[in-house]
Amino acid sequence: MEERTLALPEIALIAGTRVALGIGVGLLLAQKLAAGARKKAGLALVSLGALSTIPLAFRLFRKQAAPAL
Repeated sequence: MEERTLALPEIALIAGTRVALGIGVGLLLAQKLAAGARKKAGLALVSLGALSTIPLAFRLFRKQAAPAL
């Protein structure tokens, strides 16, 4: 398995995309808001999380693997 070193801002961006996806899915499944508002907010957050993951993944896989010790 290859190891990659990530800076704190990169970890924060990755975590943020996971949070957006999770909240979006949670809103889509919850019954607490009106259906229209829930669907719009949920789809927006899921889309934001999914679309922002793509460039982050490319950036991560393009990085050089950390040298083995």
